[in-house]
Amino acid sequence: MYVLGIDIGTSCAKALLMTRDGAVVSRASRDYPLLTPRPGWAEQDPAWWVEAAFESVRCLLETSGISPSGIEGISFSGQMHGLVPLDQGGNVLRKAILWCDQRTEPQCQEIERLAGGRESLLSMTNNVMLAGYTGGKLLWLREEEPDCFRRMKVFLCPKDYLRYRLTGEFCMDVSEASGTGLFDTRNRCWCRPLIAALGLDASLFPPVVESTEPAGKVTEAAAELTGLLPGTPCFAGGGDAVVQSFGSGLIREGRVGAVIGTAGNVSMGFERYTPNPGGKLQAFCGVTPGSYMSFGATQTAGGALRWFRDELSRDLLVQAEREGRDAFDLMSDLARQSGPGAGGVLFTPYLSGERCPWPDASARGVLYGLSLSTTRADMIRAVMEGIVYSLRQIVDIYRTFARVDSVAASGGGARGDLFLRLQADIFGVPVVTLSAASEGGAYGAGLIAGLGAGWYASPEEAVSVLKTERQIMPDPETRPAYDRAFLRYSEIYPALKPVFHMA
Repeated sequence: MYVLGIDIGTSCAKALLMTRDGAVVSRASRDYPLLTPRPGWAEQDPAWWVEAAFESVRCLLETSGISPSGIEGISFSGQMHGLVPLDQGGNVLRKAILWCDQRTEPQCQEIERLAGGRESLLSMTNNVMLAGYTGGKLLWLREEEPDCFRRMKVFLCPKDYLRYRLTGEFCMDVSEASGTGLFDTRNRCWCRPLIAALGLDASLFPPVVESTEPAGKVTEAAAELTGLLPGTPCFAGGGDAVVQSFGSGLIREGRVGAVIGTAGNVSMGFERYTPNPGGKLQAFCGVTPGSYMSFGATQTAGGALRWFRDELSRDLLVQAEREGRDAFDLMSDLARQSGPGAGGVLFTPYLSGERCPWPDASARGVLYGLSLSTTRADMIRAVMEGIVYSLRQIVDIYRTFARVDSVAASGGGARGDLFLRLQADIFGVPVVTLSAASEGGAYGAGLIAGLGAGWYASPEEAVSVLKTERQIMPDPETRPAYDRAFLRYSEIYPALKPVFHMA
């Protein structure tokens, strides 16, 4: 028997089938574009997610030869915070506004004011209102597109919209709802006082359920489009940062997870509600009842390396195609020609603003320390190191109130040897990779489906299927160079903040 995990990412939809012992037996993915109609804006057509996800499911069923009757449950992971406004008939009213969209800074400031200030907002939600969150998008829609807002009867986030298209039912899980910034994470319910203070109609907010709870069954119409069996049970799932952390075994204090994908985050699981002093981290409900997950996100991680490849290293794309290699591997080969500290070059990956530790939509990327002796190898290594420095700033926040014994690496940063080495040396603790780490949120979604289907009696049993594949110990000889570079890196944003905010 099998479960199906589906992830709606920023660049593609992924689907995988896995067995009770955690083995992935089939996988498929399909890409879609990202629209940036104005600087700082990011949108996608929800129809792209559905088409890509449905096609991925059809493909993996066809290539595996597995009967859909053998699938005991389906669950979901997806990019968080995106706003999908729907009308009375469940039709999409406009393109989705995504997590990396930065247009809502004024609305976020207004939410904090209406809440009675930052501390009052934290007391209600345990989160500050970041520009990427859904709350600011709702106010922006009300102010800038009032006709669309008037016609909206409910809103969903990306993976919840996909689940609606599979099941015909509206709901949102508690981890995803936490990422709207309008959710009472302590009591795991919508924050009605805040919603009322913002003048929003409570009917716009979908019912919330726990991630492992049933959330509909595959309809006849969806079955025709996917090859799934009508009536296959679906479980709610969760936001990708939370689900991927669960899929990396992060269910208690001590180990942090470091994800380097398009964005990056550092997370830690807790078995209890944990306050978020100052709102430096993002504090969300976990995927099992009573659990919590906190994390700090850097807005652009692997996306910065992709930008460098596409805009400044197109010759490597040509070379990679000619040699049958991955252009990122060629970039890593070049980066190894530089050394720790990248020849004095530093890079801040604030290409789409930043979240943690600097929640600032106006922050921008900086290549600092260029000289006539700087090589492209130095710049590529500086981009890679800058991504990890950004994550280390988050790791150091955890160190102020929790143990950090090791790091579980996942995402694109778990596939490259150099990225793993950089994480071990810059974080200063062992870095491990786990089985299925490269599968991302779709794997965590599969574990959630397994919990929902009764395969596992507890989250501990679910994550016990994970096996350590690699362990990279920090090299003490490189630590002084990285510590010096990190101190300089940490001064760049405070020094340039006034420049970032100049009219």
